[in-house]
Amino acid sequence: MRVLNRYILGDFLKSFLVTFGVLTFVMYIGTVVRAIDFMSRGISGALIMRIFAYNIPYTLGFVIPMSVMTTTLLHFGRLSADGEITAMKASGLSLWQIASPVLFASVLLSLVCLYVNADLSPRAHYARRNMVRTTLGDEDPTALIEEGQTINSFPGIQVYVGRKEGPRLEDIVIHQFGPKGIKGQVRARSGEIRYDSASRTLDILLEHARMTQYDEDDPADETKARHLSAEVYPLHLDLTTMLKKTAPSKKPADLTFLELVDAQRHLSAYFPRTSPEDIPRLRANLATDAAQRLALALSCFAFTLLSVSLGLTNHRRQSSMGIGLALLLIFFFYLFIIISDAMVDYLPQWRPDLVPWIPVVFCEVLGLALLAKNR
Repeated sequence: MRVLNRYILGDFLKSFLVTFGVLTFVMYIGTVVRAIDFMSRGISGALIMRIFAYNIPYTLGFVIPMSVMTTTLLHFGRLSADGEITAMKASGLSLWQIASPVLFASVLLSLVCLYVNADLSPRAHYARRNMVRTTLGDEDPTALIEEGQTINSFPGIQVYVGRKEGPRLEDIVIHQFGPKGIKGQVRARSGEIRYDSASRTLDILLEHARMTQYDEDDPADETKARHLSAEVYPLHLDLTTMLKKTAPSKKPADLTFLELVDAQRHLSAYFPRTSPEDIPRLRANLATDAAQRLALALSCFAFTLLSVSLGLTNHRRQSSMGIGLALLLIFFFYLFIIISDAMVDYLPQWRPDLVPWIPVVFCEVLGLALLAKNR
């Protein structure tokens, strides 16, 4: 039995390493393109390598479950197609005994993935943001503007960019604040960013801009606001304050799992600038982020449990069926991740933190049922 377990486990681990390498390469194709863009802007190779090294833990959190599931499907599909499963059953072994080495490996990989998602990945994410702000900002200040992120570090100005491709920006929203609150808002469909090294300012040339100027004494009164529009509107952002060597404030993605749990009970300590109306959405965001990290880690075992039975039904020697099943399961799992993220923004009261557990529980229940059927 020990010889058989070593054979099954050894063959699984070799296939897992190959699959892991291939999927990691595929995940990093976009990163390589971004590295080429950084190099074309004169950023040092050592700094680029540090940035992408900080991205590795985040990638591992997705690649490990995908690799486990794909490997299990292909591994048991090959054993079934070669008649080895039939031979082992004829020798008196149950399906649980045959699958136990792989299930044990999936538990260990779930623990590794849990450590990556709960601790290593958020620490690396925060370290990357800190380096972008304090180091990359000196070499390429345009990198301080990140797509999909709200930048609050400019004095009196909040900047959001929906999409960024080189110097070109799209879906731009800018809020200007005064002593009594918001004093202006600018929205633009597109724009172009430039850096003036002499004055240390970022110049954003906004195109098709719509501006709202609020009353300084009563900014909450919309009837006193003035609405303007312009085909081209220049905006100057002073980098002197932003480029100071101070660590940025943490976002939910920067918090470890224990910090996420603690932040739900002490929101004001972690996010002091949160307005009262945003507290329910932020609390739902923290709970959903914590649930996604746990569900993603435990999906290694859930995928293995289901993939053992699905692999046995694939009697073809070709691997196309196994790869197709793997892609289908991956789509099914990450669809619920996307749904939970959308619910945080639009339906935070509907407990979006429970949604990531749906595919995990489904895979485990269905996997147990199929294993009992194939016993």
